Amino acid sequence: MLNLGILILRLGLGIMFFAHGIQHAFGKLGGSGLEGFSKMLSGLGFSPAILWAYLAAYTAFIGGLCLIAGLFTRAASLALLIFIIVAAVKVHLAKGFFIMSGGFEYNFVIACGCLALIFLGAGKFSILDKF
Repeated sequence: MLNLGILILRLGLGIMFFAHGIQHAFGKLGGSGLEGFSKMLSGLGFSPAILWAYLAAYTAFIGGLCLIAGLFTRAASLALLIFIIVAAVKVHLAKGFFIMSGGFEYNFVIACGCLALIFLGAGKFSILDKF
């Protein structure tokens, strides 16, 4: 049952990050693409914004794929944990905890999932469960 639970966690987080990566990197699924994402990051004080846009978009995209496949799960989870913590601090922290006021509640749950995968690894149902 533990391995099934890990699989469900990996797939849930992986699909979510992968979808956000598609939005940010390619402008699909209602996303603004790298140009729009870069403008948003610039407004948050990231410089050079386009570099950070590429890094964040492809971290979500590739990291999500890795979680889905169970490939380098711990490393991907660490990169995604850093990504979501930066999002929480730069965008949501000042708005409090609860999501209804724009707070970091959602980011907190995602960070907990990433942290769990860092400790648990990919589980039995994965391409590569050693990292």
